[in-house]
Parts: sequence; C-alpha cells; structure tokens
Amino acid sequence: MSSQGETSPKPEQRRRSEAAAHPELGGAEDAAVLAKLGYKQELRRNFTMIEVFGIAFSIMGLLPSIASTLSYSIPAGPVGLVWGWFLASGFIFIVGLAMADLGSAMPTSGGLYWWTHFFASPATRNPLSFLVGYSNTLGLVGGLCSIDYGFSLMFLSVIVVANDGNYTPSNGVIYAVFLGCVICHGILASTLSKIMGKLQTVFVVMNFILIVATIIALPVGRAMNRNSGSYIFADTENLTTWPTGWAFMLAWLSPIWTIGGFDSCVHMSEEAANATRAVPYGILMAIGSCWLFGFILVIVIAGCMDTNLSNILASPFGQPMAQIYYDAVGKQGTLGLMSLLFIVQFLMGLSILVAASRQSWAFSRDGALPFSKFFRPISKKFGYIPLRAIWGCVVLAALLGLLALIAPAAAQALFSLAVAGNNLAWGTPIFARIVWGQRKFKPGPFYTGDRLSIPIAWTAIIFLVFGIFLSMFPVGGPNPTPATMNYTVVINSSVWGFSLLYYYVDARKWFTGPKITIDTDGLTEEQAEAIRDEGLIVGGLNPVHGSGEEATIGAGQGLGRDEKIASVVS
Repeated sequence: MSSQGETSPKPEQRRRSEAAAHPELGGAEDAAVLAKLGYKQELRRNFTMIEVFGIAFSIMGLLPSIASTLSYSIPAGPVGLVWGWFLASGFIFIVGLAMADLGSAMPTSGGLYWWTHFFASPATRNPLSFLVGYSNTLGLVGGLCSIDYGFSLMFLSVIVVANDGNYTPSNGVIYAVFLGCVICHGILASTLSKIMGKLQTVFVVMNFILIVATIIALPVGRAMNRNSGSYIFADTENLTTWPTGWAFMLAWLSPIWTIGGFDSCVHMSEEAANATRAVPYGILMAIGSCWLFGFILVIVIAGCMDTNLSNILASPFGQPMAQIYYDAVGKQGTLGLMSLLFIVQFLMGLSILVAASRQSWAFSRDGALPFSKFFRPISKKFGYIPLRAIWGCVVLAALLGLLALIAPAAAQALFSLAVAGNNLAWGTPIFARIVWGQRKFKPGPFYTGDRLSIPIAWTAIIFLVFGIFLSMFPVGGPNPTPATMNYTVVINSSVWGFSLLYYYVDARKWFTGPKITIDTDGLTEEQAEAIRDEGLIVGGLNPVHGSGEEATIGAGQGLGRDEKIASVVS
C-alpha cells in the first residue's frame, strides 16, 4: 500500500527500474516484457538472434542426427529416406510457425507450460500446465540421453573401424562412454557460461564443415558406383514386417527426432536479447535450415549408399553411417569423417543440456519439481546460471541411460521418448490457445496472421499427436519380443501418469500454475472481457485491494514468494 500523499509508480516505470537494478543482466525492454509475464530478470541476456538460432541448430546437429537415426529410415528404402525427410520436415516447419506465434508474444524460459496455464480453461489449466512441464523436462533430458548415446556409438564405431571390425563393445562399455560424455557436458555447461552464446556460432560452423565434407566426399568416393535418380527418388523397400506404407511412415521418425530441438529457443528466451524477435526467428531459421540441408544430405546418402540395405544396417562397425563412409572413402577417410561426426555430436549434447537445465530451472522456479527449493537458486559465481538444475539433468540422464544396459532396442527408447515427451509439451499449449484462449492471445512482433494462425495451429496439433503414436510403435514389426520392444510407451506413460497422479494426490493443494502477471495497458476490450470471463484476478479489470494496474493470474493462491513480481496495488 502506498503511504498517504504518495503515488504508486506506474507499471512501466517499475519495470524499467527493475531492469535498471540489474544492468549486467540485459536491457530494460526485455526485462519489461519478462515482468509482464510475472518474472524478474535473473539470467544474463548474452544470446543474440543468431546465437539463439545456433543453439537450436547445434542441438539438431543435422548430420550426426541423421546418422544416429538411419535405422529408422533405411528400412523403407530411398523413398523413405528422401521423401520421408521432406514431408515430415514440412510438417515440423508448420509446428515451428505455431510455436513462433506464441514465442514472440510471450517469451519466457518455461514458455510451454506457462502458455498452457495462461490459455487453458480454469478447470484444466493447473493439471495441464503441470503435465506439460514434466513432459517437456523429460523430453529434453531424453534428448540429452539419445544424443549422448548416439555419441557413444559413434565414438566406439571409430575404434571398431580402426580394428577392422574385430572389436565388439559390450553394453557396459557403451554405457561407460555415455556416462563419461554426460558428466563432461555437465562440467562444460557449468564452467563455460560466459562464452556459451559465442560457442553456438562455432558449433554451427562445425556442423556446416561436416555437411560440406560429406556432400563432397561421398559422391567423389563413389564416382563409379553412384545410384540412379530413379533409385534415389522412386525405389521403395521394406526391411520390416510392417506393411510397406507403415514402414514409410516409421521413416519419418528420423526427421522428427532430428529436428526436435527448436523449443530450445523458447527455453533460452530469458537469456536472449530482443527475445520477442530472436525466439520466433531462431525457431524458424533452425527448422528451415535443417529441412533444406537435410534434404540435400539424404539425397547424397541415397545416391551413394550400397543398394543392399541389409549390409548397411548389419554393418560390423555398429553404425550404418560408418559403413556408408567406409564404402565410399575407405578406412582412413572413415576414421576422419566419423571422428568429426562424433565431435559434432558431442557439441549437440552440450547445447541440449543447457536448454534442458533452463526448462528445469524455470519449472522449479514455480515450485513444481521435486526438491524445487534446492534446484531454484541461480549461481552468480558461475555466471548467473542454474548450476544445480544443470547437474540435476545430468543425474537424471545418467539414470535413464541405464536402458543401454538392457538391449539395443531398449536404448532406442531414448530416441523415441524425446519425441513423445516433446510432442505432448509442444502440442498442448497450441491446443489450449485455439480451443480456450484465442480471445486472450495478444500477438507479438512475429505473427502468422488472423487468417493463417488457426489453420496452422490445427495442422501442427494433428501432426504432433500422430508423432506421439508413431514413436511408440516397435520399429521392426508387430509382435515384438522383450529384446525388440519399444519401451517408449512404458516410460512416457509412466511419467505422464505419475505426474497427473502426483498433481491430483498432492500438488493440486499447492500448485496453482506459474506466477503470471499481465499489464492491462494495450489490451483490447475483447481480450479484457475474455480475462474477466475466466474469473481471473486482474488489477484494473477486477479490483483487488485497490486499483492495481497490473494483472495477477494464478498469484495470491500460495505462490506469492520473494522472487515473484508482485502485482501493483495502491
């Protein structure tokens, strides 16, 4: 309450002073945008738009990701490899457009579950927000697991090639390399925070060096044995026991998994300068680059690979891409290219750990994760980063990676669980917006427009639901054995079920969603009416303890803590 004779500061003045109090963290405009969403600026904004794009593109790690997932696409033949990539990537770009609309309007590290809570109906906003937060956290950590597991296989394949195929690493050795990789990522993510943004540019350059080297080396090495255009674009095969059409659809898992890190732009939004533009354009630039250059790469691979696809999948080197390189450039060339491949894969893991830790930190900031009070603090000593959240992700990844000890098929669940977890987390806020919250949606600088935004959103939702079901099918065929079972359905269903059970048994008593505020300045009458209809506590629309100018949504219900941007009241 203001003392008598004093005037409460206006919201814009207060947001400016809040930003000015921490000039080392970023500009006043970005801090003001974040304040409208209910959060003070705590992370340093040292990522430019190109660097935001860089972290997403680095996580996607185009060629290493294609190499890691050839076992999904090659069984469907060149048609599955080439056209599966093109079609699935086009749908992923549509998902990116839907997310870019939201990311430009409301850029915050916990964007996915924040958006869900803001747009969902009063009866569903809390459980759905809770579910999305857990699913997204699992999806990102699952992505870290799958990337580092792929690194382990690539690293060991170099040793196998060096020994002319006379060495077979055990599951224990694969896990040991995986564990060492995850720990290294934790150390680097903790100590390189001040230059992490700049490193993304280096990572992007290394990705393109690898892409160019492969595009040149494969056609040159296979100059006398290149495949025809009709084979590349029209030859269909089926090395599974599924119908041929479904084998083609399963080939989509390769691009779906590869182009799966674009939400990292959202999670880095509180470290991005000019976030309302950097986030949406980072998303679209990353997806578009992978769509284009990935299409070129799969054409080159299809044009240069052995037409006996069983030889590639059953390679003694343990990696289809290693066999493709070996057939084209021999042992020494394979050692060089595979070494560059696993180095880029290693960099992918570092980038996704950074993104996963920001999502985990944002979720703990709102008290939703177990031990949230422990994971919540920001380490100023290490450069304003969520140090504890980083190591929390490392520990969880190490535990999930134990699947590698069961069987290769069980380890494949690490790839699919990232797809299913993220698809649910991406689709729910888009669905909530167009079903319950469209009247509350206030576009940012990037917007696909009133006529296109809704059709784009529905297309994205349908594709994401399809992707969830696709990721849970056994790749080899129906009637799987324990060794060929796809454990994604077990892991994801358990996490989703547990998170909802946890919410309804306990968390519903204290979790009321993110600490959300919205400035009523600039709202249209329709948007203001929509907020009133929700029954939300909005200063200036629904007076609370006076004539506050800023809305508090989900606050005042057990979430008013010192880190919260309090609503203004007179």
